[in-house]
Amino acid sequence: MYQINLQKPCTAYFIGIGGISMSGFAQLLHENGFTVKGSDSQKSKITDHLAALGIDIVYGQKAENITDDIDFVVYTAAIHPDNPEFMAAKEKNLPIMERAVMVGQVMKNYKNAIGISGTHGKTTTTSMLSQIFLEAGKDPTISVGGILDAIKGNIRIGHSENFITEACEYTNSFLKFSPTAEIILNIDADHLDFFKDLEDIRQSFQKYTTLLPEDGVLVINADIPRYQEIIDGLSCRVITFGQDNSAEYSASNISFDKNGHGMFDLVHNGKKTGDTIHLNVPGEHNISNALSSIALSLYYGISIEQIQKGLLAFSGTERRFELKGSFHGVTVVDDYAHHPTEIAATLEAAKRYPHNHLWCVFQPHTYSRTRALLKEFANTLSQAENLILTDIYAAREQDPGDISSRTLQDELKKLGKNSYYFSNFEEIEEFLSKKCIDGDLLITMGAGNVVNIGESLLSK
Repeated sequence: MYQINLQKPCTAYFIGIGGISMSGFAQLLHENGFTVKGSDSQKSKITDHLAALGIDIVYGQKAENITDDIDFVVYTAAIHPDNPEFMAAKEKNLPIMERAVMVGQVMKNYKNAIGISGTHGKTTTTSMLSQIFLEAGKDPTISVGGILDAIKGNIRIGHSENFITEACEYTNSFLKFSPTAEIILNIDADHLDFFKDLEDIRQSFQKYTTLLPEDGVLVINADIPRYQEIIDGLSCRVITFGQDNSAEYSASNISFDKNGHGMFDLVHNGKKTGDTIHLNVPGEHNISNALSSIALSLYYGISIEQIQKGLLAFSGTERRFELKGSFHGVTVVDDYAHHPTEIAATLEAAKRYPHNHLWCVFQPHTYSRTRALLKEFANTLSQAENLILTDIYAAREQDPGDISSRTLQDELKKLGKNSYYFSNFEEIEEFLSKKCIDGDLLITMGAGNVVNIGESLLSK
């Protein structure tokens, strides 16, 4: 099988080069001396950026784009076998690899290849750990699923043996990776359009841990139910973190400042280390994320002083409790939460954030997730003070006709929770502009385009 060698640059072609992950790795190969080409369906800020770097991009996918000088082809999961470029690459017998396989191959070029996984918190924890490595002068190569201010984007090309990336479980992508170190933040029921059930997801994470070499390290949340089953039989070093003092790393004396930023005493093997950790991001869930980052950073010999500097320097990533601005004294925050566990964490963080009244605009993400977790969504969203529902964001799915935001609204009514539903963003914006008053907090929440509502209100 073909193996990418960063010491031996050649010519690579990316089908669907404009995706956030694809574009990042295209840039990584380009900066390592590879000749990178690619195609996408349309121009975007991402493709314009790649073109400005000298990467050759064509728009529209045609067989003739696969020229004889290409050494291997990378494609996204959205590309089907009847794609003309995919078919042309097959006919030429070129090495062809899906994006996750390419990531796994790139990871093999680094001594310390760190994959951060979990149903929730991957982007935040990847960013948090990256910030610590940067503060410690570890010069990491970074691939993150959001925009991190410290690297002014989603990719950073370092010149060390350290590589940090998100490892997503959806479609078992992370099973194609080649990590030497892993973080497992949590394991929850999600992506039930792919996985059968929670046990199926747990088995996937267990397989992920077996990718680690004997001299590797796994940092895992001891609060995961029956987490011992996940680590059973591993020969590598296992480090636990969590709320319980039985975990190797935990937190005590947790408190929050006026902006909801956490502070806690670090506990190691049941004893306080004497170190008080301050965070610059809100919410109790970020204390857990920080503990995992602290545990792995200490394993790599980073001092607690450098860890604290990194954590203080990290003020969040795009779409993770992101402060967007204010209109008429109303604070607007945007958050990517699209699973009941994430929504609960965001609403908990919002309670500690300065506000008079809280308004939450929630956009359900995919029909399959809404159907599978309908009661959980209703139970969690019922905790929001004022709730507005948009239509379901379809993403990769077609409307099956038997589930909608009205269904969710009905489920909320059964719990005694009144909510508002509007079929378009313009009506929601008009409603909010009348209802929100000085001192209120407005959160737009979901993994779709709900962010546009807050941004539109801020622009008026």
